[in-house]
Amino acid sequence: MGQPEMQPDRSPKDRRGGEGAAGLRPGDLTGRAFPHGDWGEPAVRLDELYRWVERGALNTAAWYLADRVWKRRGAQALRGGAAVGAVVGAALPLLDLTGVAGGTAPWGYLSLLLGVACLAADRFFGVTSGWIRDVATAQAVQRRLQMLQFDWATECVREVLGPAEGTAGEAAERCLGVLRRFCEDVTELVRAETADWMVEFRTGSAPLGIQSAVTGGSRPDAGAVLGRFGVPPTNGTRPNMPRQRPPEVR
Repeated sequence: MGQPEMQPDRSPKDRRGGEGAAGLRPGDLTGRAFPHGDWGEPAVRLDELYRWVERGALNTAAWYLADRVWKRRGAQALRGGAAVGAVVGAALPLLDLTGVAGGTAPWGYLSLLLGVACLAADRFFGVTSGWIRDVATAQAVQRRLQMLQFDWATECVREVLGPAEGTAGEAAERCLGVLRRFCEDVTELVRAETADWMVEFRTGSAPLGIQSAVTGGSRPDAGAVLGRFGVPPTNGTRPNMPRQRPPEVR
């Protein structure tokens, strides 16, 4: 079973724009319907599936790169405001103390307060951390996509040179396994980024009512022992039971 060329003569923009793709700025990471077709030509069908998988990964990376734009600008603005507030807040009291600009000390304190407010807003809304997560996830998806491209090229070369082992059905199953593992890896990357956001949201400065709504209350483990030794000793040793006196021999 011969495999078609891995890279078609189309630009990445064309690959992302077809079949209802969201393009460079997709609205959300929504699921996509699995493409169905005729398996009378397995090579053509596998090539279509590869294009579908590759387009999904490119859309995922584009979503994170588009989402990081406003976060990057917001993080730069908030951190710049914090830096300016710290510098002005430290300079104005010194100018007031030296007599260069009298009565400017209260404005310095106000500037320091604004700088602290910028840092608190960045921490509360997770602007900088969200920017970093978006960039890291997009790079991870792109790196995994490069691995898929080389793996797919290896399968194509193997089929062109002639399969040394297995049948055509086994070759098709092997190609489908490569695509399935790639989809699972991309889904895991998105899930890990979402889990990091949830952890940050729970442990951040969010209101207690929102945190309790997200956590939903945790139930105690069924295997938890609620007894005398419910809390283990700090040194990691087992509690010693009192020794009993052996019965006297009569």
